[in-house]
Amino acid sequence: MLNTTLCYIRRGDDYLMLHRIKKKNDLNQDKWIGIGGKFEDKESPEDCLLREAREETGLTLTDYRYRGIVTFVSDRWPTEYMHLFTADGFTGELKECAEGVLEWIPRDRLLEIPHWEGDAIFLDLIAREDQPFFSLKLCYEGDALVEAVLDGRHIKGGSAP
Repeated sequence: MLNTTLCYIRRGDDYLMLHRIKKKNDLNQDKWIGIGGKFEDKESPEDCLLREAREETGLTLTDYRYRGIVTFVSDRWPTEYMHLFTADGFTGELKECAEGVLEWIPRDRLLEIPHWEGDAIFLDLIAREDQPFFSLKLCYEGDALVEAVLDGRHIKGGSAP
């Protein structure tokens, strides 16, 4: 099992997205995702978020919000517990990222670029400012989303509880 963070940094109506094209054997190869990464020993979700933001973007986050936890279950990869954040405040200048290309993308274009199918679910949730903390389980077979469970309720595939 892995613990990771993922953050969608907002600037007006744009989100900072990472086009994952530089790493070998990357489960996110060719997809556009937020920024983040794996926890290091003794890190909290916030510690990991702040470190990964600095490492991947050069930015120091000054205003961020813990939005939910996404459990990824895959027939190809270990289970991942992804701690999902949004950020609206930051200082610093963008730098080149070793894992891909960073680009500000308008919110209304996020589903037009290559992404994981389940990302559409949590992108919708984080777009709602009044959305409480949530737990989302996404089950994949290969690249296909076969089941999604939001706060214990099936919203795609599976059986109703």
